[in-house]
Amino acid sequence: MYGWIFAHLPGPLWVRIIIAVVLVVAVVCLMVEYLFPWLAEYSPLSPNVTVDE
Repeated sequence: MYGWIFAHLPGPLWVRIIIAVVLVVAVVCLMVEYLFPWLAEYSPLSPNVTVDE
């Protein structure tokens, strides 16, 4: 699958490497920003921590 994606990226090798790195960073940022907080709400492993002021 990754080979197919990499083969369909435009440009020479160095441009494809840069585009692939940017895509990986974007996916990781989206997961940290949206997916992991959403999953934490439903995870039995995450403690219910409250902080009182």
